[in-house]
Amino acid sequence: MTFPTGEQYELQTRTASGELRATITGLAAAIRHLSIDGIDLVETYGEESSPPYAAGIVLVPWPNRIRDGRWEHEGVERQLDVTEPALNNAIHGLLRFTEYSEVDRTQDSVTLAATVYPQHGYPYLLETAVHYELVSDGLKVTHYLRNLGHESAPVAVGTHPFLRIGDVPTESLTLQLSAASHIEVDDRLLPTSEVPVEGTEWDLRDPRPVSELQLDDAWGEAFATDGEVVHTLTAPDGRTVSMWAEPEFGFVQVFTTRQFPGRDGDAAIAIEPMTAPADAFNSGKGLRWLAPGDEWEISWGIRFGGF
Repeated sequence: MTFPTGEQYELQTRTASGELRATITGLAAAIRHLSIDGIDLVETYGEESSPPYAAGIVLVPWPNRIRDGRWEHEGVERQLDVTEPALNNAIHGLLRFTEYSEVDRTQDSVTLAATVYPQHGYPYLLETAVHYELVSDGLKVTHYLRNLGHESAPVAVGTHPFLRIGDVPTESLTLQLSAASHIEVDDRLLPTSEVPVEGTEWDLRDPRPVSELQLDDAWGEAFATDGEVVHTLTAPDGRTVSMWAEPEFGFVQVFTTRQFPGRDGDAAIAIEPMTAPADAFNSGKGLRWLAPGDEWEISWGIRFGGF
């Protein structure tokens, strides 16, 4: 049977905390399910549903938005498809509705691949793959990108998981972000400036209750501790679920909604690591240029604690 979310890749392993399970979809290589000992660590959705609010999908070759879908390089203007008509932006890259193909699979891991082909607005040939692996304390995700074309290609990577701690109401969790600046935006959610969080309501370096937050905001200057950038949700009983990432993920978008399917009005929260912020094709901030034949490998993951 063919599902709207494509092939379903079921992963499992035993850990000291119980059985760890994940479901990765062929569509957009998304995380549809992740649980430890039956306790959900991400918001789930059915295989017959499109990922609500882009839950769990891979964002390549750019995360977030590009103003008007238009950008310029060396005097040449490029026009991407506008995929967010309400705000007239190109959003979340070019593989959001692409079925990835299986490259390798074991009981506790899967590698999926998809190619970005030359097209209007992005005339580059890019080979991409993503490797999901269950580890002792969660899920490790590694992205691989290779420029197969004959000219340098602009790339950035992001992902869109919604985190949770089982049946604990999300509004009773606290959120801590390892980020020192907040990205100010206009009414189209495009950057206008970046300001230090010190002394502002955007300073989440110390935990704040999710119940106080209503966010569709990005932070920059993400800082690493022991080689990892870590953003954490904590339950009243001390259990945690964290988004960790390599330092190249220097930005993070946080989005809250009280309309996620099945949440009955409780908040759902996406913590989205990004190597570049919105409109990076125009600003150049965080943008990486891959020369012909060059490869890029970068990792992040979801980690549970106190279970």
